[in-house]
Amino acid sequence: MIKNTQVFLKETPKGKLLKSHFEIKNTSIKPPLIGEVLIEIEYISIDAANRAWMQGRTYREQILPGNLMAGYAIGKVIDSKSELFKIGDYVEGDLGWQNYAIKNEKEIEKSNIISTINLHMSVLGITGRTAYIGMKLANLKKEDTVLISAAAGAVGNVAGQIAKIHGCRVIGLTGSEIKSKWLVEELGFDGAINYKSGNLVKDLRKLCPNKVDVYFDNVGGEIFESILFGMNNHGRIICCGALSLYDQLPPKSGPRGVPGIIVTKRLSLKGFIVMDFDHQKEEAIKQLQKWINENKLIVSEDIVEGLEAAPSALIGLLNGENKGKRMVKI
Repeated sequence: MIKNTQVFLKETPKGKLLKSHFEIKNTSIKPPLIGEVLIEIEYISIDAANRAWMQGRTYREQILPGNLMAGYAIGKVIDSKSELFKIGDYVEGDLGWQNYAIKNEKEIEKSNIISTINLHMSVLGITGRTAYIGMKLANLKKEDTVLISAAAGAVGNVAGQIAKIHGCRVIGLTGSEIKSKWLVEELGFDGAINYKSGNLVKDLRKLCPNKVDVYFDNVGGEIFESILFGMNNHGRIICCGALSLYDQLPPKSGPRGVPGIIVTKRLSLKGFIVMDFDHQKEEAIKQLQKWINENKLIVSEDIVEGLEAAPSALIGLLNGENKGKRMVKI
């Protein structure tokens, strides 16, 4: 029997997520059965989606009080009763917020780590692939004006850099002057807007005088509504997430201008989940690694130490603390 530490959801949040909504327990884990493996987890991905999973069923079942906190993670197989995985293999999947996980061989996949484990979790993992697929769906054209919300976040900063590589003019939306400066001076964005300044529409007109051709939306809500009116005719909107809506009570009404402004501007909206594009996984990883090697893509990671820090790490991410990909190193 191996001693295990696990993080559970104690109570479903009604508004802001708090540390009191979680409970940490010390448990024991039994040896794997036939077809199972025992995994020692090394890195846990911290994503805004972790919070969305508490609100209801999405592309996965809702996390309910008493459930182990779900989360994508990477770890090493330390015991195996599976013919597909051997001791020492690195695997990934929804391993949960815990030190050790028992998983059926059908629930995980082998990690093809071509660099460091943390890079595999960030730009070469789901985060980078999400940005890559999203920008591919945007059908980028040289000199497009591309607007990215949550631009200093894990997906947003990569998406913006990819748009720059394709010759676009890129503007980032973020929540502080420090992050705005970082996007421009270090990541090469053409401009950045602090949406908390209270001048979003005015700043958008100033930085996007020819309006927006592509909007990569990570936040939804009022910002999405504001951007609709700044889109060019036949503009493309790629809907990746709705961060602004995850950590609050449900809004009383949806964005204004829907569907009216979408019709009059002939906008196209495309929502996507990166797992639907697993057939393009190797292509994405190969291209992202190439851009990193060529110094065209800067890697930004925000690594927090220790499983017990996972709840605070998620709360901080929802409050905009991170720059780049946030993960917990066990």
